[in-house]
Amino acid sequence: MRLDVRSVIHTPGGGIEFKEELDFSDVDFGGVYPAVRPVSVVGAVRNIAGMLRLTADVDTELSCVCDRCGTRFDKPFRLSVERMLAEELEDEANDDILLLDDGTFDLDELAREAFILNMDTKMLCREDCRGLCSGCGANLNFEACRCQKTVDPRWAALQNLL
Repeated sequence: MRLDVRSVIHTPGGGIEFKEELDFSDVDFGGVYPAVRPVSVVGAVRNIAGMLRLTADVDTELSCVCDRCGTRFDKPFRLSVERMLAEELEDEANDDILLLDDGTFDLDELAREAFILNMDTKMLCREDCRGLCSGCGANLNFEACRCQKTVDPRWAALQNLL
């Protein structure tokens, strides 16, 4: 959706509010598509002393697979986005300023970029996830390891001291 802000560019104190539901189900993170539910983008563009300021909240629930134990779980995803909008840039290196195209900008592209850049690189079902045993494959969050403990024969003599 292209958001037209021409009506507030030269109107100090003016503003435009927006609410959009976006589909990011095609966004791939290592073969996983976590955004199976619509992504809600709610915000406003305000002219504050002649400068356009965009604020938006991106909100959805992700369907994830834990990177340690392989368990499927749902995780809330919330993100606040703030950008300044300008008709022309004086400093090309400033990533916080979004350049307007004839008084409009692509809200979907902005939300998609913020979503991708703020996605966790490692998904965990919980902070203290213990993962899977590398020997028997037991999920250590719910059961004990079933591996037979074998003692290295070079250390067997020390076992007798205990």
